[in-house]
Amino acid sequence: MQDIYSYIDENKEVYIQWLRELCQIPSVAAQNRGMEEAANKVISYLKELNGETKLVQTSGFPVVYGKINGKISKTLSFYNHYDVQPEDPNDLWDYPAFEGVIDGGKMFARGVADNKGNLVARLAAVHAYQQVRKELPLTVKFIVEGEEEIGSIHLEEFSEVHQDLIKADGCIWEFGYRNADGRQQISLGVKGMAYVELVCKGANTDMHSANAAVIENPAWKLLWALNSIKDQFEHVKIEGFYDDVLNLTEEENVAIQQLIYSEEEMLAGLELNSFLLDVKGNQLKERLIFHPTCNICGITSGYTGEGSKTVLPSEARVKLDFRLVPNQDPHKIVSLLRKHLDKHGHQDIEIIEMGLEKPAKTPLKNPLAESIIKSSKELTGMDPTVMPMSPGTGPMYILCQKYGIPSVSVGVGHFESNNHAPNENIFIEDFIEGIKLISTVIDDYANR
Repeated sequence: MQDIYSYIDENKEVYIQWLRELCQIPSVAAQNRGMEEAANKVISYLKELNGETKLVQTSGFPVVYGKINGKISKTLSFYNHYDVQPEDPNDLWDYPAFEGVIDGGKMFARGVADNKGNLVARLAAVHAYQQVRKELPLTVKFIVEGEEEIGSIHLEEFSEVHQDLIKADGCIWEFGYRNADGRQQISLGVKGMAYVELVCKGANTDMHSANAAVIENPAWKLLWALNSIKDQFEHVKIEGFYDDVLNLTEEENVAIQQLIYSEEEMLAGLELNSFLLDVKGNQLKERLIFHPTCNICGITSGYTGEGSKTVLPSEARVKLDFRLVPNQDPHKIVSLLRKHLDKHGHQDIEIIEMGLEKPAKTPLKNPLAESIIKSSKELTGMDPTVMPMSPGTGPMYILCQKYGIPSVSVGVGHFESNNHAPNENIFIEDFIEGIKLISTVIDDYANR
């Protein structure tokens, strides 16, 4: 592979410019900004690869599809997305969010880690391989959606209508990061999610807080409801919540023991003294990967501005996400939540569904995972951290496992990439090495 690596090094400025150009497009799906421009930019890169390209329409933003034929019909697909999170709050960025500034060996931009860096690295890997070897050793597909950051709300529609387009022998999923010690993370699945908003209403208007003696405060009512959902030991108290959680297999227990997780480096980087519940070692790793969660993403009620305002709010809202593990079903979890609230006297609290995704998992032993693990070790000189599942969530099931396609995640981010936060970044060195890794996997996986 040294011939291809040399080409990548010699042409790295071209690929860095590809990434900068894509990051300069503010493709925020939630605000319908720059979406058409970003989709067209991805198509322009695919045309550089002499591939078949399609802009596949959905009921929402289109999916960009590309196919590049290789020597054999065996097919490796790449799932990515061209949309990004909003850049707010702007005042916490050290650099403009959509300029792709490079400083200290890092590129800073909204979406550079999630997910444009991975997308461009994969495009560049195919391009470099073609330039050196003239033809790919296998067939490659790109599936690049525009709604991942708003819940992939039309991806299932796409996958059901276009099963011929997504058909593949294996899929490299969108995300990937390095641990605090520099090891590459390789994940073989994702947690599911039930994302909901709870809304509690009181009087038809905000009132003077003097009325708190006789008028119910919806903020308190919402807090009491939340208190009934989870205890201080992180146990979710919704009846039936854990009923479908599977016991770990012997293979998964071994994977937990072998998983390299940089506890001290992670705590130091976050300036924390301990993890939740003071868990360590195998217990920490098991909780991270195989335990479902209930998390408060944000609470809004009343006055939170500068200074004081004596107000009794008319409404309180909280956004919750439940991260789910096999075989939990997000629809069932929302139903159980409704029953729980009703049972505890909170029938008037409304539940708004905002994102429901099933968990997905690929077996630990499969050719694609073996290829990526081998390629990563050879390229970096370090054993990667192999995670049976990522603690994160994505629409993996509806694009891959539902159709029997194994899926593995690996990418160019790092543990301080600040996804969804100000100063999102990746290391340029990791980006270039990510291009080399994907080119290596393309070569290796073709022969498995």
